[in-house]
Amino acid sequence: MIALWAVLIASVSFGVYKNFTAIDMHTVHETETIQLRLHDTSGIENFVKNFAKSYYTWNNSKEAIEARTQAISGYLTKELQDLNVDTIRTDIPTSSTVTDVLVWSIEQSGTDTFSATYEVDQQIKEGEQTTSVKATYTVKVHVDADGNMVIVQNPTLAPAIEKSDYEPKTPEADNSVDADTINDATAFLETFFKLYPTATEKELAYYVSGNVLEPIDRDCLYSELVNPIFTKDGDNVKVKVAVKFIDNQTKATQVSQYELVLHKDSNWKIVG
Repeated sequence: MIALWAVLIASVSFGVYKNFTAIDMHTVHETETIQLRLHDTSGIENFVKNFAKSYYTWNNSKEAIEARTQAISGYLTKELQDLNVDTIRTDIPTSSTVTDVLVWSIEQSGTDTFSATYEVDQQIKEGEQTTSVKATYTVKVHVDADGNMVIVQNPTLAPAIEKSDYEPKTPEADNSVDADTINDATAFLETFFKLYPTATEKELAYYVSGNVLEPIDRDCLYSELVNPIFTKDGDNVKVKVAVKFIDNQTKATQVSQYELVLHKDSNWKIVG
């Protein structure tokens, strides 16, 4: 009798374990699926860009309006197609050309729905006058199990993406590095950056540890270091510096910024 109860308890326990395991596996699978969908948004971006080019391009001829209506029907649900009837008519005095579409963000707003925020640059022509117009919108895109897409929310006005007023704190020299070390390290950096644009991996190994800086293979001429700031970091020296190069192809000055960690044994080396 005791043996029978033991078998029964073991069976129930195993069933509960299997059930919870199945739930956990299902949850993990669902989580992974949602994450994969969220990360793979390039298709949605292209879909929205192509839609916007058709939606915001028009002129007031009957043929052009019919062509636009046909084009946007390839992106919109039937409900939204009906909603957009007569948004562009033959009696409006303008025509529009899209010059650029920027997709600023794509966020998941449901299991199969994504919200895309984008900016459209248009050239609006009215009579002989042409005006540049820029506006930001959001749409919602449904993606089915086969990866097919359809817009389920009409372009809706959204706040423009503005420049942030953030300014990073400017590092200051703290006198932790003596003048001789600064002069020595500066000379090393000047030598290095003269070679860096065309240096091979083998040549870089003399100046750089590991893969801290990769070869760039650019036809550039070193010009100068701009305001290098050195600080002590244990046995190392940190430097924040801008480096001016002359691009031999474009003839323009290119300014690259670096934050490097230098170490000196017998010679200086970039170690971080």
